[in-house]
Amino acid sequence: MRVFTFLFLLAITFNLSAQEINIIPQPVKVEIKSKNSPFIIDSNTQIIAADSLSNNALFLKDYLFKYLGSNVTQSAVSDRKTSVIKLVISNVKTENEDRYELNSDAKQITIQATSSKGIFYGIQTLIQLLPYSNKAFPVQVPSVSIIDYPRFAYRGMHLDVSRHFFDIAFVKQYIDYLALHKMNYFHWHLTDDHGWRIEIKKYPKLTEVGAWRNGSIIGLYPGTGNDGIKHGGFYTQEQIKEVIKYAADRYVTIIPEIEMPAHNMAVLASYPELGTEPSKKYEVAQTWGIFNKFNNVLQPTEKTFSFLEDVLTEVMDLFPAPYIHVGGDEAAKTWWKQSAVAQQIMKANNLKDESALQSYFIRRMEKFVNSKGKTIIGWNEILQGGLAPNAIVMSWQGEKGGIEAAKQGHKAIMTPENKMYFNHAQFVKEDSLTANKLSPLIDVYNYEPIPAELTAEQAKYIWGGQGCLWSEYITNPAKVQYMLFPRLDALSEILWSPKGKRNYPDFKKRLNTQFKRYDLMGITYSKRYLTGDF
Repeated sequence: MRVFTFLFLLAITFNLSAQEINIIPQPVKVEIKSKNSPFIIDSNTQIIAADSLSNNALFLKDYLFKYLGSNVTQSAVSDRKTSVIKLVISNVKTENEDRYELNSDAKQITIQATSSKGIFYGIQTLIQLLPYSNKAFPVQVPSVSIIDYPRFAYRGMHLDVSRHFFDIAFVKQYIDYLALHKMNYFHWHLTDDHGWRIEIKKYPKLTEVGAWRNGSIIGLYPGTGNDGIKHGGFYTQEQIKEVIKYAADRYVTIIPEIEMPAHNMAVLASYPELGTEPSKKYEVAQTWGIFNKFNNVLQPTEKTFSFLEDVLTEVMDLFPAPYIHVGGDEAAKTWWKQSAVAQQIMKANNLKDESALQSYFIRRMEKFVNSKGKTIIGWNEILQGGLAPNAIVMSWQGEKGGIEAAKQGHKAIMTPENKMYFNHAQFVKEDSLTANKLSPLIDVYNYEPIPAELTAEQAKYIWGGQGCLWSEYITNPAKVQYMLFPRLDALSEILWSPKGKRNYPDFKKRLNTQFKRYDLMGITYSKRYLTGDF
């Protein structure tokens, strides 16, 4: 018996020494209680959480079983003092509802916060204190004290499902990736030239026609030909509701994007009367690239506005988020310049040029969205011709749009293409086809969302940042993972951790543990990172 006890304790000591504290994103404060024994998770362990936190408790229980084979029990009330994981809502007031505290010792683990969301973020940290092998025995958690809260309120990640369609099973998986990294907004790019992906019951042709294209270019734009393979798909409204519920259970808010006035070839293929050339036979786009060659725009007529109001009504009825992304980018003014109808609309509304017409278009739609109690978000081109009164600007063409918006007293989300577009290559020589630009991990990690030229007061309007994943050259879930990781880790640390704690060499060290966790979870990433040369 003594020999068994000795070996058991030796195993604990060995495993604990091998298990460093490598959390991403880096918490605000971590104290390691080096003299304390670890907490052991086994079949005797119980999660104690009030009924209001049962969803969080179940999330933790499912993770422990799925990845570590630990079958713990769950209870709303218990008098036990040992071998318990307590999830506790605190009455102590805090300025940040995402704040949590995690304390562990040999007897118990306690995660405490003023909101269920804070508890959930504490659980994500606890997951990163667990072993990264399903063969680890015993399952143990080091004794630590952690105080943590995010730097930015908006921590977003985007996924383009128009260029290539991903089913709801993978979209849920994608949301899990965001949750693990304490991201709280999922920007779902549902419509574009290359496919309309959301069921709109009043306009069935959007999915009957607009959700399908007859081929895609081969290779890097302009391509070496066309594969001639029909591609498409869409989400029913019931599926959308299912994903929204799944995300809400993980404290992720979904922001849907319905593009306007450009990136609407899928709409025009379905309803050509909404375009500047209504007699033309439009097609769902099969090529990426130059927008003023292929990307016609919606005609700003009453018929178009009525169509968009109907569409947005169905979208807003589905999505509980207070925000609707309306696109607004890359609207080629050529089509309005050569359209007699557009020119007449400009004259009737005293608009001096086509940029003013775009502003008129966006302001018109914003007024409708605001009437439904929602706020619009648009790419930085919505600044052209004058920003709509209540709009939030997503700055992708560098930082200029975000800076301008902040100076005007509008919220801004920073997602500059050169740093935050994860469809760009990670390495100079990539393993597979990517967009022909480079956004290496170190550049992502070193990005600072608050531009230096802003005053302290103006900086308050930088709501946060976002990574974008455009899918022109991403055709399957494994490629999504490959492009996303580990740049998502870098993004999460930018947006969550205190600026002063960012340290790239230390981040690289912590990534070594994260990669092992990705292996446990079956996530694809470039094995070049395992060499440490990045």
